[in-house]
Amino acid sequence: MVASVLSLASSFIAVTSSSSPSYSSSFLTKLRHAPCLRLCLAVSPLRGKKHMAHTIARATLGLTQISPAFEAPKLTFATKEIDVTEWKGDLLAVGVTEKDLAKDQNSKFENPILKKLDSCLGGVLAEVSTEEDFTGKSGQSTVVRLPGLGSKRVGLFGLGQSASSTAAFTGLGEAAAAAAKTAQASDIAIVLASSEGLSAKSCTASAIASGAVLGIYEDNRYKSESKKPALKSVDILGLGTGPELEKKLKYAQDVASGIILGKELTNSPANVLTPGKLAEEASNIASLYSDVLSAKILNEEQCKDLKMGSYLAVAAASANPPHFIHLTYKPPGEPAKLKLALVGKGLTFDSGGYNIKTGPDCSIERMKFDMGGSAAVLGAAKAIGQIKPSGVEVHFIVAACENMISGTGMRPGDIVTASNGKTIEVNNTDAEGRLTLADALVYACNQGVDKVVDLATLTGACRVALGLSIAGVFTPSDDLAKEVFAASEISGEKFWRMPMEESYWESMKSGVADMVNTGDRYGGAITAALFLKQFVDEKVQWMHIDIAGPVHSKRTATGFAISTLVEWVLKNSS
Repeated sequence: MVASVLSLASSFIAVTSSSSPSYSSSFLTKLRHAPCLRLCLAVSPLRGKKHMAHTIARATLGLTQISPAFEAPKLTFATKEIDVTEWKGDLLAVGVTEKDLAKDQNSKFENPILKKLDSCLGGVLAEVSTEEDFTGKSGQSTVVRLPGLGSKRVGLFGLGQSASSTAAFTGLGEAAAAAAKTAQASDIAIVLASSEGLSAKSCTASAIASGAVLGIYEDNRYKSESKKPALKSVDILGLGTGPELEKKLKYAQDVASGIILGKELTNSPANVLTPGKLAEEASNIASLYSDVLSAKILNEEQCKDLKMGSYLAVAAASANPPHFIHLTYKPPGEPAKLKLALVGKGLTFDSGGYNIKTGPDCSIERMKFDMGGSAAVLGAAKAIGQIKPSGVEVHFIVAACENMISGTGMRPGDIVTASNGKTIEVNNTDAEGRLTLADALVYACNQGVDKVVDLATLTGACRVALGLSIAGVFTPSDDLAKEVFAASEISGEKFWRMPMEESYWESMKSGVADMVNTGDRYGGAITAALFLKQFVDEKVQWMHIDIAGPVHSKRTATGFAISTLVEWVLKNSS
C-alpha cells in the first residue's frame, strides 16, 4: 500500500513538473481560455502511466487464448457430369422443390432424378417422404441409409416452392454440410433434382460451395474440447464443368474465407480482441496479400495530429489505447480508375460510457458484437486480397477503440471537435459509434475516394424497424443504392432502403455547438444517418448501412454484409 502511494506521488510530481505541450486525450476541442488547457495537459502524462500498467494486465485478462489445436476446415470441390446413381461416397444430397416431389397415381416420383434414385432403392424414398411428411419446404430435410447405391446415404433437402435465389442454394450447401457433420461423412455430393431453367448454373454452384464451407465451419476456438469435422471433399453434380466454373468455385471459397474471418473477429471477446489486437489482425491480412494490400496503423498521437477529437473522445476512458486502421488495396497491373472506401465501426467493447447500459434489455454482455462493422470491412479486405479485382483501388478503414468509464472519460455535456472542424455536444455517451465514424469518414474522403460505404451496429432503432435479418440502408445517392442492391441480389443478403428525412435534423441542433450526437427518440436510425452525413464530402457518393439487426444470430456472429461488399467492389472493377 505504501509503495503504491509513493508511486502515485512520484507520478504526480512528474506530471506537475512536466512542461512538454500535448493535447488532452479526452478532447481536441479548441478552447479559448489557456488555464483550462493547462489543466487538461496536467492529467495527460499520468494517464499515459496508467495506460502502460493496465495494458499489461489487460492483455492476460482471464488467461483466455485461442485453442492451439484449432484449425479452420479445408474442403476440396469438384464439378462432375455423371449419373447420380453411379456416384460413390458417404452422402448424396439432393436439393428438391415442392414441385419436384409430385407423385403419379402409383405414388411414384415424376421427377426424373428422384424417380431413378427411388427405383434403385426399391421405392423407399417415396415412402419416407410420405411417412415423414416431407414436402420440400425450405429448411426440411430427411436422410436415409440404405444399400443399393454407391452412396452410403441419400438425403432430400427442401428448397421451397421454387429454387432461384442465392439464399436457397447457399442454404442447400449449409444443410448438406450440417448433415455430413452429423453422419461424420468425409465426402459428399450435391445435386439439384431440377436444374433446368437456371439462368446461371455457375452462380448456383458457387452459392452451394459457399454454403458448404460455411455449413461445416464451427467457431470452437474458445472451447476446451471440440470434434474436427470429417468432411474433406464436395462434388457438385449436374451444373457443368470447365475452367469458368472452377473459377467460380475458387471465388466462393475466397469470399467464404472472408466471412469466416469476420465471424471469428466478431465472436472474439473483448478481453481477447482489444483495439490493438484488431489492428494486429488487420496488419496480418495485409502481410498475407502484400502484393496488393498495404497497412497503415495510426496510434493515438498520430490521430491527435490529424485532430480526430471526436474519435479520441470515445477512446479516452479505456486503458487499451485506440488504433486507427487503414488498409489499402491496389490492383496488380494497370492503375485504378476508381477509388472506393469501406469504413467499419470498430468498438471492440461498448459499456455505454457514463450513460452506461443498464436494464434487462441493454444487452451489455453482447457488446463484443459492436465491432461487427469493422469485421465486415476486414473480412471483405481478406477476400479482395485473394480475388485481386482490376481497375479499382479500395481503402478499408476502422477507427478501433473501446467505450469505457474512468476519470479521463468523455462526459455527457462535453463538446468535442471532429477532424473537419465541426463541433459536437455529447448528450449521450452511448451514442459513441457515430463519433468514431465521424473522423473515419472525414479521413476516408481525404483519400480522394469516389464512393464510400460505412457499416455499423449503430442503432437499436434500426433493429426495431427492420428486425434481426435485414440491414437498413441510408444514402442520398440513387445510383449507389442501385449498385449495392444489385450486389445484394447476388449475395442473397437482405437490405432495405430507409428515408433520409432532412426535417428530422432539427432535433440534432445544439444551442452551444454545431450539433448534438443524438436527437429525438423517434426516427433514431434516420437521425444517426443524418449525423454521419455531416462528415462526408459532398462530392463523394456515400452510403450508411446499419447492421445492428443481422450482425449476430443466436449469440453467434453471422459475417453479414461481407459477401455483398465483395460483390459491390467487383461491380466497380473494370
